[in-house]
Formats: sequence, structure tokens, C-alpha cells
Amino acid sequence: MSNHTYPLILGVSGASGLIYAVRALKYLLAADYQVELVASKSTYMVWQAEQDIKMPSEAAAQEQFWREQAGVSNSGKLRCHPWSDVGAGIASGSFRTLGMIVMPCSMSTVAKLAVGLSSDLLERAADVQMKEGRKLVIVPRETPFSLIHLRNLTVLAEAGVRVVPAIPAWYHKPQSIEDLVDFVVARALDQLDIDCIPIQRWQGHR
Repeated sequence: MSNHTYPLILGVSGASGLIYAVRALKYLLAADYQVELVASKSTYMVWQAEQDIKMPSEAAAQEQFWREQAGVSNSGKLRCHPWSDVGAGIASGSFRTLGMIVMPCSMSTVAKLAVGLSSDLLERAADVQMKEGRKLVIVPRETPFSLIHLRNLTVLAEAGVRVVPAIPAWYHKPQSIEDLVDFVVARALDQLDIDCIPIQRWQGHR
């Protein structure tokens, strides 16, 4: 059982870059966090395209799947929700959370959140965080940004959403793809006051 009082919602949309979600889940579970995970319908197709892996749709099987991908078998607490289950606990403002992070976040998800549309559980859960004044972090994974993308991101930023693009740094001398990914994940989790990733932070000039 996790030592943390409230769970964190991890939303995974259909943008490229599922490794960001996997690495985030790895560190959160290892640090004994409770995670409520909801993957959008498009995520199933992205897993197939990026890794040639079929993600199961049944909740229990999906929990095992994500734990296997993250390489964390027992630590923390993970509950997965079907993308269509808009009656899940995380769809209600009365369900207490530490906040929510959507990683990676597609431009379709950004657009729907910017205009208040909730066509699935991921979007509804994110909308709830905004209306309740809780922390919502999105990690957009797109390039280049069109003017429409930028305007939608601005609307969300004005509403208090933290926007952390999937742009790695190099001052920590990354040696692998995982190092680059972990930097982005760590900076995203920083926005939720979660520090569970051992990255080399900038120390200034010596």
C-alpha cells in the first residue's frame, strides 16, 4: 500500500512517445505512489505502431501490462481505467487527487481541453482537475506547433495548466535515450512537487 495519501492521475493520449508514460510510471510506482492510469482509445494504436505490441483492454490485464512495461512488479499501487468509463471515480471532483499529468499529450487532447470537451475519461478527468483548481500538467509531443496549437496551449496556460513540452536538456550529459526521456519526465513531475527521479540538476557555474 502506498504511503501517499491521494493518488496521482496519469493520462496517456495517442501522441507518439509512449516511453514518457512508461518511464513516469516506473519512477512513480518505485517511489510508492498511487497511480490512476487512463489511456485514450488512440493509445492502443500507438503501442502497435511504435512497439508492435497490443495493449489489452481489460483493466486487470492492462495493469499487468503497464507494470511489465515499466519493470515494476509490486511497488506502489496502480489502477487502470477503460477510456470509455466516464463513470469512474476520477471523473468526479469529489475524488481527491494529487493532480494529473497527461504524458504524452496529443494536440487533439489539447484542443478538446481548451474548449471544455470531454469525449472520454481522460478528457473528463483533466477537465475535473481544472474546474477543481487542482494541478494539471500536460506534456505535448508535437513538432512543429501550428498557430492553432499555440493558441490552444495558451488557453490552457491561462487557465493554470502547466505546459511542459517534451524537450530534453543536454547539460546533464545524457548517455542514452532513457536519460533524455527521464529529464523531461522529471521536469513534468516537478510541476506537481514530486521529486522521485535521480537526474543531475543544474548547479550553476563553478
